[in-house]
Amino acid sequence: MENLRIKAENRIEIGKGPSRRLRRSGYFPGIVYGNGEPQKIKINHNNMLRSLQDPKFYSNILTLEIESIEEKVFLKSLSRHPAKKQILHADFQRVNEDAEISIKVPIKLINEDKCIGVRMGGGVVSRLLNEVEILCLPKNLPVSIDIDIESIEAGQSVPIGELNLPEGVRIAALAKGGDPSISVVRVSMPKGTMEDEDTEITSADDSVEDSQEGDNSESG
Repeated sequence: MENLRIKAENRIEIGKGPSRRLRRSGYFPGIVYGNGEPQKIKINHNNMLRSLQDPKFYSNILTLEIESIEEKVFLKSLSRHPAKKQILHADFQRVNEDAEISIKVPIKLINEDKCIGVRMGGGVVSRLLNEVEILCLPKNLPVSIDIDIESIEAGQSVPIGELNLPEGVRIAALAKGGDPSISVVRVSMPKGTMEDEDTEITSADDSVEDSQEGDNSESG
């Protein structure tokens, strides 16, 4: 777990008009909530853009300094303009060291260059998820969820229920009763393999059968 810093100031005015004026002045609105009363803040836009260039900013505990008072938080959500390189709003959640947090962390593939399904089977590695939401205490927050795919063969995948998680870390979706068979990464079969040929033959057979049924119905 790595601590990163961001500075903010208290924000008094609320509403669309004050928010537009705030953005024109080089700031944007935000809020801090959890473990106490919500606190409205404003953050320098360019400073935040520079912080966001570090991928660790999205999945680490942050030190938020609000007019010389520091709090431990993490970035819960971020709203951006759909067409401009502009941050519209940010939500931060306070951290309680004794309470689980729900946060998205990146998925990192290990030994991708040694994957047997690629080297021996001619397959292609397909990332189906780039990040995953986890539940853990702040002290157990990992930088990423690592998946070793060296032994994955062509045609095989890694389901979310079989991830090797660090101690004290749970997958949020599974904790809510989600499907553990959902694939996170797959080594796809190369084109022209028996599996693809079987699929093509089956599709062709189905087309012939449909055509014959159509002819029979017309003649009847």
